[in-house]
Amino acid sequence: MAEPVFPSTGEIARLVDHIQSEWHGLSRGLRQVAEALCDVKLGEECTHTSPIYISSSEDLPRVQRILEKSLDSEKMTTLRLKVLPSDPARIEEHGLLFLPGRYVVPGGRFNEMYGWDSYFIALGLLRQGRVPMARAIADQCLYQVAHYGTVLTANRTYYLTRSHPPFLGRLVLAVYRATGDISWLRRALPLLEKFYYYWAVPPHLVSGINLSRYYDFAQGPAPEVARGEIDEHGRNHYERLRMNLAAGGEYVQDASTFLDPETGALTAHAYHADRSMRESGFDVSGRFGFANLDVLDILPVCLNTLLWRLELDIAKVREFLDATNTLEVWKERASQRSAIMNDLFWDEQAGMYFDYDGRAGRRRSYCFATAFWPMWAGQATREQAARLVSRLPEFEAPGGLLTSLHLSGCQWDKPFGWAPLNYIAVMGLHRYGYRHEARRIARRFVTLVTSEFRRTGQLFEKYDVENMTSDVQGKIQFGYPTNETGFGWTNACTMELLDYLGCLGDLDVEQTFTARIQLPPRTAAG
Repeated sequence: MAEPVFPSTGEIARLVDHIQSEWHGLSRGLRQVAEALCDVKLGEECTHTSPIYISSSEDLPRVQRILEKSLDSEKMTTLRLKVLPSDPARIEEHGLLFLPGRYVVPGGRFNEMYGWDSYFIALGLLRQGRVPMARAIADQCLYQVAHYGTVLTANRTYYLTRSHPPFLGRLVLAVYRATGDISWLRRALPLLEKFYYYWAVPPHLVSGINLSRYYDFAQGPAPEVARGEIDEHGRNHYERLRMNLAAGGEYVQDASTFLDPETGALTAHAYHADRSMRESGFDVSGRFGFANLDVLDILPVCLNTLLWRLELDIAKVREFLDATNTLEVWKERASQRSAIMNDLFWDEQAGMYFDYDGRAGRRRSYCFATAFWPMWAGQATREQAARLVSRLPEFEAPGGLLTSLHLSGCQWDKPFGWAPLNYIAVMGLHRYGYRHEARRIARRFVTLVTSEFRRTGQLFEKYDVENMTSDVQGKIQFGYPTNETGFGWTNACTMELLDYLGCLGDLDVEQTFTARIQLPPRTAAG
């Protein structure tokens, strides 16, 4: 495979300048609350009249005073503050969930603060020396745990019943290393532990196997899907699912669980599964069965790798705080999880980590880029890393790392590549000493992002890494068929990869990237 021509210093400088300027437009906070109210996913015009909800554990007069300090009286009169009911199912009008500080939205149709996006966005901000903004993002995540029970998929009412891949431990430690604020870390610890238990008890924890799965606590169609994921024929995602299940599509093993044979309608289980796979962030792929509809039976490599890392991150926080009374408990939890992961996920013959189907009692032989996450986290052995690297060429494309080796019509599969998956793979390869491979993938992805920025003036949510383009027209059958611009985690991961390649040091840009010397070394995830 011929290597694409790497961008010039001038092209990189223009890209970095664009990324820096984009942070302001993607920032939200109390002063931008009117902009944050806009939600095109519900299929409505942005009238900025939807309500702002606060937790019942909050103080409504206090929130009103906070907003009054940030907004003029005219804007205040247009806001509608409401207290969340104890049961999310009783919400009759969806709206924005109150957050007291600043955060960054991904862009495009995603005009709210997303869970795992925020981790990568914070890394990019730290790389540019924007420590206060990165800390504010961490604070909003911790606020969500305190008042909404977890780090939500995003701060809208229809996301109250599910979380997102758990990167909070990584985020807290990255911010602490950039600030050195031990008091802040002490306040974060109980919320970090509360967040862990969201994932480490049933129904997320599968008893008897002692690994976790993705699980949404609500039933029925997801409002943002029913109204917002519309194709050119006016059909939403659920209608496309129903049609494909009825036709017995290529990737459909057994439609009876998801399609009522008498009415032809999607079953309650199908809707619950669809909601739950959205907690994974991988919406949609064929990794957890057709359109991820088997997700409730699957113990995923990605989630359990993150929980293993979170267990060690909590231990690390306790070390920093000299709060060592339960230190060995957290390390033992990580050790036990690692042993189960190696037993269930690692396929010695294939040299690959695979997700585990708890109902069938076997691994799913679906090659996916999350196989490299145990390298990023430091959970893989040297021998396992070597086997994974031998499989790396199968995932490589001219524009970086393929998400999977399967062409399913889903955006989280071949031929698409995503910034965070490329970044995690690069960092994992670097950690285990595969510097040449890491630099090759980083160069390919940066080259694709830069060439498409030169062509379009935008950074995108995802890329066709096989055909070196951001054009996804007609390539996505399930989920939303668009490619969003902005784009928070692409901006951030591109900055990280540029820094990894040594491309930032000589640029004459506004920021000085002083946070670089405060971040942990790339050879250590702890």
